[in-house]
Amino acid sequence: MRHWIQYGLMAVVLLMALPVQADGYETNGYDTHWYYEVDKQSTWQGDLTARLKAIEGVFEGELGVYVQNLANGEAFSWRADDPWYLASLIKIPVAAQVLAARQAGTLTLDERLTLAQSDFVDGAGPTNWHDPGTPISIRYLLEQMITVSDNTATDMLIDRVGLEAVNQRARTMIAASGGNPDDIGPISKLVGVRQGVYGELHPDARALGGMDFIALRQHAVSQRAQALARALGVSTESFTQPDYDHAFDAYEATGENVGTLHAFGDLLASLHGGVDDLNAEQRQTLLTVMQRTRSGKRRLKAGLGSGVSFAHKTGTQQRRSCDAGIAERADAETITQGPWVIVSCARGPAAVSAHERALARVGEALRYSGALGKPW
Repeated sequence: MRHWIQYGLMAVVLLMALPVQADGYETNGYDTHWYYEVDKQSTWQGDLTARLKAIEGVFEGELGVYVQNLANGEAFSWRADDPWYLASLIKIPVAAQVLAARQAGTLTLDERLTLAQSDFVDGAGPTNWHDPGTPISIRYLLEQMITVSDNTATDMLIDRVGLEAVNQRARTMIAASGGNPDDIGPISKLVGVRQGVYGELHPDARALGGMDFIALRQHAVSQRAQALARALGVSTESFTQPDYDHAFDAYEATGENVGTLHAFGDLLASLHGGVDDLNAEQRQTLLTVMQRTRSGKRRLKAGLGSGVSFAHKTGTQQRRSCDAGIAERADAETITQGPWVIVSCARGPAAVSAHERALARVGEALRYSGALGKPW
């Protein structure tokens, strides 16, 4: 009896200590830490923990998982408060800021941006297939950025709305759901990632442009340091990192495009809850585009199965992969059955296929553990 009284008093003290507003961010009177009031250890959490341990044993790397039921607030974390390289997940706040500008009337999705030679960035997506000077609609760029993770489209959109505004949008979205905006580092342009990584090998690489990085991308990872040395006209002996892998580790340590999965989950939750200044039309526009994501079919979505609708975005970089979105069950019987925010990242092995298998198994673990309601 004494144990339960002490537990109850402790819970009251903890709840009283929770702030109702993240410092410096307007939350419209919304209780920014509401989900902690109902955070609990349901039986599925132990089951999911055991499954994740088993997956990591096979994966031979590290996994991070954050899940939150947006209907009842219950949350689960597996390394979700550690820093993770978010890769192309950062394109979601880019899209949100584009739609915020649309809402404010400062742009339309039919507005056309002229593709310049300096806009090209290596990576997936069809924007690079266009000739310099081609006018391309913001609607098209937004679609390609989210559905196939087009880097050139992303940087064009960042230039249109402003990098500072994108970073402020990310922080506002996190704060709107009760998270700590400081748990996500500064977002950069995609060409800035390349300048940052290669700049860890040699500082002169920070002056290179998108076409230079496209040329470097033609070489295997193991040969990129030598290719960079030839491009800069220097010796590899002048490099400050031994290879590309170490350079990327050093770049990640700067904190750019790095954040906790918990914070990114809070960012996603704002698209469902609508407690920031982005109206329902813009949120639904973004979620609808995320439903059409074509990358990452072998990741979380593969494990979740056909009974789940998943509006998501993927991210892939050197030895790092992510998948994150909002899942809804088609057969939900009660309002407490979701939707769910799911954020998962993997790091370690060089092969992307190993990451995808691990993330697919995370999807299965969520499905069969009961994390997303009654297993199906």
